[in-house]
Amino acid sequence: MPDIVTFDEAPAPDTINFGVGQPSADLLPVEIIRAAAADYLRSAQPIELNYGAKQGDVRFRETLAAFLSRGYGETVKPESLFVTAGASQALDLICAQLTQPGDTIFVEEPTYFLAFRTFAGHRLRVIGIPVDQDGIDMNRLEDELRRTRPALLYTIPTYHNPGGHTMSAARRQRLVELSRQHEFPVVADEVYHLLSYGDPPPATLSSLADGGPVLSLGSFSKILAPGLRLGWIQTTPDMIARLISHGAVNSGGSLNHFTSNVVRHAIELGLQDTHLTHLREIYRQRVATMHAALHEHLGESVSWRRPAGGYYFWLKLADTMNATDLRGRATKHRTGFQSGELFSCSGGLTNCLRLSFAHYDDTAIREGVGRLAALLTEP
Repeated sequence: MPDIVTFDEAPAPDTINFGVGQPSADLLPVEIIRAAAADYLRSAQPIELNYGAKQGDVRFRETLAAFLSRGYGETVKPESLFVTAGASQALDLICAQLTQPGDTIFVEEPTYFLAFRTFAGHRLRVIGIPVDQDGIDMNRLEDELRRTRPALLYTIPTYHNPGGHTMSAARRQRLVELSRQHEFPVVADEVYHLLSYGDPPPATLSSLADGGPVLSLGSFSKILAPGLRLGWIQTTPDMIARLISHGAVNSGGSLNHFTSNVVRHAIELGLQDTHLTHLREIYRQRVATMHAALHEHLGESVSWRRPAGGYYFWLKLADTMNATDLRGRATKHRTGFQSGELFSCSGGLTNCLRLSFAHYDDTAIREGVGRLAALLTEP
């Protein structure tokens, strides 16, 4: 099991730590939240400070459905949405309702490293399925399904964390077919789907499910601000009923009633669309800057693919190099990253590392890649 990683604090002023997968401070839209909150509170009634509907405020779900329909290019219905306190809380809730201790689940190898703590907390047995540039290896998945029926499969189909790749349309369709055939739910972590910096990605997994067992996770952490702790699950009425039956929801109502209504006003005022356009422009430039800096400083000594969206570059070093060992020496070079071993359920991927371009501007990215190169090339 990967080590616990802590990096939520701001890096030291003299350190450029590409391990931080968060937006930079200049991209956190205080004025947008201030304007949206003021607009909401201007007409708010006392009932607005009550618990809220268990599935989430219907006005917010209607507004969110319209926003997602525009962004996804496919119809999203308000009744298919369940409001959460972010994607991590959603994943924990799903594990609580769909699994039992000792169950086996499938994940991609590599996968989002902090999800391992959630799975461990529910005492789940994790099996990794390899991925390539088109997503999860369907042949390996089908081989594993002949031996085991998982309680669920967790995937990051679009702008993968950490790999940066996107699952092909054909594999998405095949994954949904296999989930029906073998009767296991697919948990699709689609929090990066709206952060495309070129051609749009294939259709969301939820749009392909046609009433099948897919739970799509979304979050405003990536497209507005992490501190809002607001997200959603898009799924079937039966699945939503199971989520609502959880004790915390049954007792406390909506998982984020107040903030969801602030964000509703941000969407209705057009502020969310404007901010998302701004994020795409900034991140597109940062991708270009990091890609160019890697070529300049590291050339052919490492391999990577330029991401078309999301937050991350995934670098493969020479087979003889160990990124975990290098991470321990990174402080001397005033840099940082996440080592590949953290993203493996079996302790592999030791010669890989993840870099995030989201937390630094172009100047810092160029400087940071230079420092990283010095670390990777020192004797």
